[in-house]
Amino acid sequence: MEKRIFKDKAYSFLAKMIKAMANPRRLEIIDLLAQAERSVDEIARETGMSIANASQHLQVLKQSNLVEIKRNGNFILYRLANDSVYKSWKDLRAIGMQSLAEVEKTVKDFRSNIHSFQPVTIEELLPNLSNVILLDVRPEKEYNAGHIPNALNIPIDQLPKRIKELKKSKQYIAYCRGPFCVYADEAVAMLVKKGFKAKRLNEGFPDWNLEGLPVAYSNIA
Repeated sequence: MEKRIFKDKAYSFLAKMIKAMANPRRLEIIDLLAQAERSVDEIARETGMSIANASQHLQVLKQSNLVEIKRNGNFILYRLANDSVYKSWKDLRAIGMQSLAEVEKTVKDFRSNIHSFQPVTIEELLPNLSNVILLDVRPEKEYNAGHIPNALNIPIDQLPKRIKELKKSKQYIAYCRGPFCVYADEAVAMLVKKGFKAKRLNEGFPDWNLEGLPVAYSNIA
């Protein structure tokens, strides 16, 4: 094989894979599948897409080997092909936050409209783990699929009713799916309004997992 043909083929294959990710809906799907495997119906509901639309996006990701399917009885569940898929998305997100002022401004503007507290990074959290209560505000399914050890799971839609379970003498760090997930921001705003000490973790559970830090799983009957 000539050098030029070899290079054209190699770069073309990689470009095709990158093109599969180059869509806002598909990036969101990757973010969702990093939390837990899901059916087409669940992805459609989470993203506000029709089932047909969600299915089309999943097929594009599957054709590029970014997602794979798992059969569970009559159901088909989708999951990321491997951790490298999420790592690629995380690296792309980091480049965007560093290089595109619009991305950083969008995140800051949104958070400033909800609360005025600076988020805590994983690096800042680690030395203080014993002094805070971690609050995982993702849906129970995602918590069961993997969470930070000792984190208390109160899904954001349950927090208004369950807030009485928390103690105002404690410091809470809320976390969810990642920097673009709003659940933790909503939780912090709700807690602070009720007189609690709370901040959000800047990253999400998949970022914690990717760092090779300890992970806990819930036993599902």
